[in-house]
Amino acid sequence: PTPADDMIARSIRLIRGCHPSSSSSSSRRLLAGSTASHGLARPRQLHIGVIGAGQMGTGIAIVAAAKAKHSVTIVDTSEDTCKKSLVFAEKILMKDVGKERMTEEDCKAALERMTTSTSLEALSDSGFVIEAVNENLSLKEKIFASLDTITPKDAILASNTSSISITQIAAATQRPEKVVGMHFMNPVPVMKLIELISGLRTSDDTLQQTRALGEAMGKVTTTSADVPGFIANRLLMPYINEAVFALGEGIGTKEDIDTTMKLGTNVPMGPLTLADFIGLDTCLAIMEVLHRELGDSKYRPAPLLKNYVKAGLLGKKTGEGFYKY
Repeated sequence: PTPADDMIARSIRLIRGCHPSSSSSSSRRLLAGSTASHGLARPRQLHIGVIGAGQMGTGIAIVAAAKAKHSVTIVDTSEDTCKKSLVFAEKILMKDVGKERMTEEDCKAALERMTTSTSLEALSDSGFVIEAVNENLSLKEKIFASLDTITPKDAILASNTSSISITQIAAATQRPEKVVGMHFMNPVPVMKLIELISGLRTSDDTLQQTRALGEAMGKVTTTSADVPGFIANRLLMPYINEAVFALGEGIGTKEDIDTTMKLGTNVPMGPLTLADFIGLDTCLAIMEVLHRELGDSKYRPAPLLKNYVKAGLLGKKTGEGFYKY
């Protein structure tokens, strides 16, 4: 089986569900509340579902619980990954305590708002769900189709996709007006931006509520058209991809390429280091979407990038990419 087939199989197991390791009260729903600073309806007493207990999903859960102070259920097919997610969340929040960015009481309260499950059924009362799984359209379509039958009809379903069409994901549901893109930046607790994407049928109310939630999480939001890569990755990924071409062609060493761009353009890290932090598999997946959907050869993935992914050298998360960690 291909990696895509494996992801789809995992999704089917998730959809069928096991018994949840934690559950939340059925009374937690999206309620209209006071107004946010920009006149937006601020959600309160919101039970948020996050699908995917990896680095992105856990980061989203942290800001939802600690900043927005909502209850959160993280769903993943792996119970072990769920446990690691909570351990990671505690580690991140305790760092904030150590730096006096939050009190121990606030840290404890945030952790108490976070639960995990291995079944989508745990989200049956969620008013807002954020999907943060791999960049695979078939996987996302299966998850959204299941969420459509499990969650309340007025629940908003958001995808953290960094490149896939929101309109296409929304077509897997019977509520396309309630589907929206909510592209967080990695690492989520640190990066201030959320890129919001409206699909063809996303309603203004859905976008407004999503923006209000993003602001409650302490983020700045921008809005992009539903085009491949949106704003951030339409600009960023070709830059990273060209750096990989430069490395493969021997124009410079990885250190020379990164140092040139870091000091020459006043960015905090060079493109190859940044690729390692994002994940080389993620970079490749986004370049493949850009190349396929836009049909321009300038977006073709660098052969060296493909080879690194084939070798399992995905960057910081695997301990080695262009650099060793």
